[in-house]
Amino acid sequence: MSGQGSVTVWRSALVALFSLFALVTFAADDVRFEHGRLAIETADGRKVAFSVELAVSDEQRMRGLMHRQSMPDDHGMWFDFGASRLVTMWMRNTVLPLDMLFIDEQGEVKHIRERAVPFSEELISSGGPVRYVLELNAGTVERLRIGTGSRVDLESIEKSD
Repeated sequence: MSGQGSVTVWRSALVALFSLFALVTFAADDVRFEHGRLAIETADGRKVAFSVELAVSDEQRMRGLMHRQSMPDDHGMWFDFGASRLVTMWMRNTVLPLDMLFIDEQGEVKHIRERAVPFSEELISSGGPVRYVLELNAGTVERLRIGTGSRVDLESIEKSD
């Protein structure tokens, strides 16, 4: 192949690669979430409420809070995996440090990972079967004294959009 031909092939390959990257980036930015509210009852009987984005589809769960620059203190993201199973999360492309609550089908907080490190690709395990994960700003668990055994009122989760 002549030098001119190989340049054309490389140029075409780069254009195709850039187009694919642009499509994936556009698709990721196009993920939309419904909003809702939920309440958690702590071990000492206090109730705390959060506005949450609902991540229920594969696409929404994969996107999560990636690339977010901020989140109000009383907000979070609620992941519903549809059935109980071992769940692993990570912080890839996630700017915000987060607390992750791993919650079973009855709404009991079974495991907590506090202050997950932004951009880390370390797998964060639920440690056992859970159906839900609630992501909150780092420090929320400590500030509100949410611990394992706290209960999410699953009946309180309602869409607000």
